Amino acid sequence: MAREGEGGGRGRERDREERDSEFVDRLVHINRVAKVVKGGRRFGFAALVVVGDQKGRVGFGHGKAREVPEAIRKATEAAKHALIRVPLREGRTLHHDVTGRHGAGRVVLRAAPAGTGIIAGGPMRAVFETLGMHDVVAKSQGSSNPYNMIRATFDALQQEDSPRAVAARRSLKVSTLQARRLGGEAEAAAEA
Repeated sequence: MAREGEGGGRGRERDREERDSEFVDRLVHINRVAKVVKGGRRFGFAALVVVGDQKGRVGFGHGKAREVPEAIRKATEAAKHALIRVPLREGRTLHHDVTGRHGAGRVVLRAAPAGTGIIAGGPMRAVFETLGMHDVVAKSQGSSNPYNMIRATFDALQQEDSPRAVAARRSLKVSTLQARRLGGEAEAAAEA
């Protein structure tokens, strides 16, 4: 009887390993903190990790521990529990330009044509690489603190909408929505 329970446990463990293997994780920042005690200083570590499946899902997590590997493990687990899905155009870029804010951090994300690559600073680059985005131009305006930059980037990504979602919200067909957009550009070109 005990063996049956163990076998079931191993199966669940294997399923979790397969699910975890689909994710790519990037360590963004490690912060060493010291607590002064009677005998001297006690050091601890805080890790910021970004996790994604390179197919449109991404998350970030923060972990603290006495040892670096343990802090990274905790941060990775937290990131896997906080995944968001981001709609991508043609699986490579954003549908529209967007800005995001968190605290003093402010970021601007712009859609880019094919072949542009990822033009972004450190923490934002980690988010886009794990997300699976190939072409984007991003600018950080304000705080360069990695925590604020990551949270501002996620704020911007959560505002991203696909034409399908907008059409569903407005009870329209996607083709009608696209035609309106193209029609508006044609009118602007005719006026110029």
